[in-house]
Order: sequence, then C-alpha cells, then structure tokens
Amino acid sequence: MAIRTKKSRQAKTLRIFRKVHRITASFLFLFFFFMASTGILLGLKKHSGGVLQSKSYSGVSSEMKSWISIDSLYANASKIFRDSISETLPLDVDRIEIHKGKGMIKFIFQRGFWGVQLDATTGKLLHIERRRADFVEKVHDGSILDYSFGTSNGQIKLVYTMVMGISLLLFTITGFWLWYGPKRMRKSSSVKKQ
Repeated sequence: MAIRTKKSRQAKTLRIFRKVHRITASFLFLFFFFMASTGILLGLKKHSGGVLQSKSYSGVSSEMKSWISIDSLYANASKIFRDSISETLPLDVDRIEIHKGKGMIKFIFQRGFWGVQLDATTGKLLHIERRRADFVEKVHDGSILDYSFGTSNGQIKLVYTMVMGISLLLFTITGFWLWYGPKRMRKSSSVKKQ
C-alpha cells in the first residue's frame, strides 16, 4: 500500500511538471524563438561580412595628442548625419566608441541605428554604418519595446528578462524532472520487485 502511494505521488508530480512545462512552452514559444534566433545572429555578428556589424576603419594616427577635440568631432559627425543619413532624426548620441589603436572614433546615434566613424586626427569620414547588430540585440533582450515606446529606465526590458529568465529556469527544472522522474520510478519499481 505504501509503495503504491509513493508511486502515485511520483506520477502526480510528473504530471504537474509535464503540465507546467507544456503551458510555459505554449505561452512563450515565440519569445524563445526570437531569443534563440537573435542569439545565434549575435554570436555570428563579427563573422557576417559587414552585414550585422561593420568593419572598424583606421584613421591617420593612433597618437591621441594629435587628435581633434571630441566636440569638434561630434560637430563633424552631426553634419555628416544631417547630410547623408537624415535631416529629421535627432542628433542625440547613444555612445561614443574610441578605437585608440585604429585612430578612429565612432559616434553611435540613439535613433535609427546609425553610426559614423571618423578619423580622430583629421575629423574626416571613414564610414557610415547601419548598426543592424544593435537592432538584433534590442530584439534579443526585449529593449526594442522600450526603444519603440520611449520608456525610461528600461522597464519593459526588465520585465521581459525576468519572465524569460524565470521561464528558462522552470524549463530546466521541469525538463530535468521529466527526464529523471521516470528513471527514478522504474528504479524504485525494480528494487521493490526483488
């Protein structure tokens, strides 16, 4: 009687885990699909032949003492942005990347996923880049919704990453138990028969 009760409890636990696993999978299928596919793209970005991530070009000198001031370089990048990319997008900079070894400075603008690479010594344009990897990264971590709706502090990203992290943890636990539970039940049944 005790053996049957223990076995029925184990079977009930397995059914619960299977149900949690199935329900979580059905609700989050698309999110897992996007997260996995964008994760693969992000892993390949440096090997995409410039499709996802542009090559970093080299300027004249890597000696910082010969470089133009940041505000002058920003003025050049802004003019290039207005002339070659958009007359209407804001000129707000998301970040500035300094590639000292290449003598290059990159201005990455907040809107439109654009970057402008300048020679840090001359201020001349080296390359205008479409930042596709930044877009893919925003889809991957859910911040694309914060970007689209203009939310502050990344609230949507926070909720998205928490839901996805907890779901992945639930998948791991329930998946392990769905694999291990039947083995455990068979083992306990064979031990009782002996």
